Amino acid sequence: MTSMGLMMNLTDDDGGLRVVAQPVRRQVENGLRDAIARGRFAPGEHLPDRMLCGLFGASRAVVREAVRLLEAEGLVTVLPNRGSFVAFLSPAEAVQIYEVRAALEALAGEGFAVRASDEERAVLRRIYEELAAVRPGPHREELLALKRRFYDVLLRGCRNAYAARMLEPLLSRISQLRGTSLSAPGRLRHTVAELRRVVEAVERRDPGGAAEACRDHVARAAEVALRILREEACARSDDAGAKPA
Repeated sequence: MTSMGLMMNLTDDDGGLRVVAQPVRRQVENGLRDAIARGRFAPGEHLPDRMLCGLFGASRAVVREAVRLLEAEGLVTVLPNRGSFVAFLSPAEAVQIYEVRAALEALAGEGFAVRASDEERAVLRRIYEELAAVRPGPHREELLALKRRFYDVLLRGCRNAYAARMLEPLLSRISQLRGTSLSAPGRLRHTVAELRRVVEAVERRDPGGAAEACRDHVARAAEVALRILREEACARSDDAGAKPA
């Protein structure tokens, strides 16, 4: 860490590694967001300041600032006199998020088909082929990482900063759920087929086809995610009803 409170990160931009300086608060924010997305912290789990300070090697003030930002994204809930907890996502919230995500992703796919460079189209194809090569099994983190790379390229190549800015927090909000749904039996095969349609449409430079493929992919993902959410909500309700008064 430097005297200005910066950390140095190596980032892979598909074209090689480069060094990027980031504030400590951003490091903690990104680290906690990623931990929630990967299931390191489950919905409802307590996030004590002391534990987060030790995990990220940061001060309590920095940790609390990062937690406040994630609370604004809906990833964390802060309860008075109780502390911070990983937020639950209700089925009703998820329906709204997936509706907006479908519209924004369709817009991003359409823009990518029109504006992406040949190199960006080739990178999207390579990432898709890596995803298609993953065999069914417990590969949650690998799948999430590939999906993140796919969306990074899609959002960069669509050349619409507003669509990207609005879509990124939505993807963060449902990131943990995406990992769960990707790991659902049979879902990977359908995900690969749906993303193949996206890739083929952008390679044809077909904006309408790319938008439709993106919208369909979100709709199919939403079906799986909502089923999982409703099952989890029912299980929590059953557990609460079984507890003695």
